[in-house]
Amino acid sequence: EPDVTIVSGLKDAVVSEGDDVTFRCHVSHENARDVEWKLQDVALQNNEMNEISVEKGKIHTLTLRKVTEQDVGTVAFRVGPHTSTA
Repeated sequence: EPDVTIVSGLKDAVVSEGDDVTFRCHVSHENARDVEWKLQDVALQNNEMNEISVEKGKIHTLTLRKVTEQDVGTVAFRVGPHTSTA
């Protein structure tokens, strides 16, 4: 299996309370396994507040819905040994 790397990483975002925010990370290979999103070191699951998806096989996206002050912090995307933060 090829080593999946991060082609373009996360970008910082500033949003107003109650808005949605989307983070994107472009990886080198499709169908990447061992992928994880975190907010403030807490692993995120796909649910009504966090939408996790993959576009065109290589662009992993995380949308945080209706953010609050408690959502302030570092978002991290990890694929294998590679990490990007914003």
